[in-house]
Amino acid sequence: MMTQITDWSAYLAQMEQVLALDLDDVRRAELLTQFTRIAAMAAPLMAFPLDDRLEVAGVYKA
Repeated sequence: MMTQITDWSAYLAQMEQVLALDLDDVRRAELLTQFTRIAAMAAPLMAFPLDDRLEVAGVYKA
């Protein structure tokens, strides 16, 4: 399995533009810290191998 490295600074810069946000340096640094923490928590789950034949969940339709 490939390990994907995410450039959270670039992601945050793109999202600032897309969402028309004006973040100061302190808030931007805190968001980068949180993104890094969330990615670290999600890494073991994302690395868990799944069988290719595993059935996907259905789509809910109201």
